[in-house]
Amino acid sequence: MKKSILATLFAVGLSSLSTLSARSILDIKQSITDDNIIAPESFETQTRQLEENFYIKNYVVPGVDLGGEQTATPQEYEQRLKVLPTVIEMPYNSIVGNFINMYLTKKRGLVADMLALHSYYGPIFVEELIKEGMPTELQYLPVIESAINPNAISRAGAAGLWQFMPATAKGLGMEVNSLVDERRDVRLSSRNAARYLKQLYEIYNDWSLAIAAYNCGPGNVNKALRRAGEGKKDFWEIYDYLLPETRGYVPVFIAANYVMNYYGKHGISPTIIKRHLTTDTVVVNKYVHFNQIAAVLNIPVEEIRMLNPQYLKDVIPGDYRPYTLTLPTQQCLSYVMSEKRILEYDSELYARRSHVEPGTEDVAVAPSGDNGAANLTQASRQSLNSEVNNEIAQAQMTERMTVKTHTVTRGESIRDIARQYGVSATDIKRWNQLRRGKVKEGDVLKIEVFERVSPENVKVVAASELAQVSPQELREAVADQTAPAAERSTAKAATEEPAPKSTKAAAPKAKQTPAKAAPKAAAAKPTVHKIKNGDTLGALARRYGTTVAAIQAANGMGKSTSLRAGKTLKIPPKQAAKKSTRRRR
Repeated sequence: MKKSILATLFAVGLSSLSTLSARSILDIKQSITDDNIIAPESFETQTRQLEENFYIKNYVVPGVDLGGEQTATPQEYEQRLKVLPTVIEMPYNSIVGNFINMYLTKKRGLVADMLALHSYYGPIFVEELIKEGMPTELQYLPVIESAINPNAISRAGAAGLWQFMPATAKGLGMEVNSLVDERRDVRLSSRNAARYLKQLYEIYNDWSLAIAAYNCGPGNVNKALRRAGEGKKDFWEIYDYLLPETRGYVPVFIAANYVMNYYGKHGISPTIIKRHLTTDTVVVNKYVHFNQIAAVLNIPVEEIRMLNPQYLKDVIPGDYRPYTLTLPTQQCLSYVMSEKRILEYDSELYARRSHVEPGTEDVAVAPSGDNGAANLTQASRQSLNSEVNNEIAQAQMTERMTVKTHTVTRGESIRDIARQYGVSATDIKRWNQLRRGKVKEGDVLKIEVFERVSPENVKVVAASELAQVSPQELREAVADQTAPAAERSTAKAATEEPAPKSTKAAAPKAKQTPAKAAPKAAAAKPTVHKIKNGDTLGALARRYGTTVAAIQAANGMGKSTSLRAGKTLKIPPKQAAKKSTRRRR
């Protein structure tokens, strides 16, 4: 009897075991849970970083939060994913649900910005995927790789929209050096990503494994397949043997497809196109700087950077090999017709020495880089004192923090105010102790901004004069140099006294440089120009008969060409521009 009972129990156990071993792969996909997966780095992207993209600022109105129900039930997620018209299957489980909920709650602003960026980059992704016969749902891989930011760089060194590592990029034929990083080239990186994904699919004949291999490399996927055992050919079957980051990669890819298709059901409005951006490319076979292109073609340099993020230093080294330059379609013909003018524009400023003999004197080339304009100004001041070997004493401060007040107008938000002053919304809330991120009309806010002190305002003092100036007077003079112009003029008017007929300090000065003092008194004053919409440095330079470099130097702008409507700009006189040109030569 006991043997009969034991035999029965053993048979039931074998039956249950066989039932467990015969579980459908679909059951595994839908029931799997994991609290130890690692979210992709794109989740750390700050929305403020994406909002600085020139395309978002000038061509679209990003989707806004309309409120309403933020998340849905697992059953709704599963049903909506099931009916998506995709080749790659999109099963639902709790891991997928957690990623969807994260996008729809903590990352709602990020989703809105990515929708805006996708309106420009998405068609390029789809076009390159279709050329290779790839599923178009792969267009959402850059959502989880880079948050659709072409300038994204991971902690591991991957870069661009598709986050290629340098070795992988070079293996696919992409160029990576100090001036050019083709991982950031939107079209070229998309083309190579499609080809790479095609190669991975041909290895595994399974899209979930191909996508996993895109994340961690074929070697790690092959290792997981071996550890899982014979017959295991599905991502969800080898799930436990994959790296923690890769275990979450396919689920977050499914979540990205969900939110980029069903955002409207969760209170996020669609992106509105303000201006359509159509582009084309021209071949550049000369060394050219973005500032030269921007000045001659009257294009904001920020737009050139947005369209050509692969050029790391605003330079196209076309003299090394031909490169492509992406421009708005209407500007491509203008570039071809104006290339000679572009190359000649401030050519000395951007020239590189090709030959230098040691010990020769005439080897100076205009400094380049962020501080080039300031260096030129400083060099010109030194040359004035070179004959008597005088030293220069100047205030070392080039920026000064000031506190401004802003009265909120109707319809303004903290984000609008932050953009106006070039600060973050978080800082505005901190400076004004705002617990909530909302303001109303009439509120007065404190804004902390940094203002540049132009190198033109630095006073030159000869060493022979310093010997006759007391330390207290020197400190007052330095403080006066770093004060705002209005404060300096007010202080001078209040303290100025009639000069004595003769002083000990004035006599030596008159003997040393009697001829040089007169031209300084008669020197032309700079013109103050209020910036209007559409103004560029190139247009202003032509209008006032000066150069872009001279304007940049006069305003302490470095190599920046960005202008903000409503601000004022100091335009140097024509003579100053000519002197600056002669010194560069």
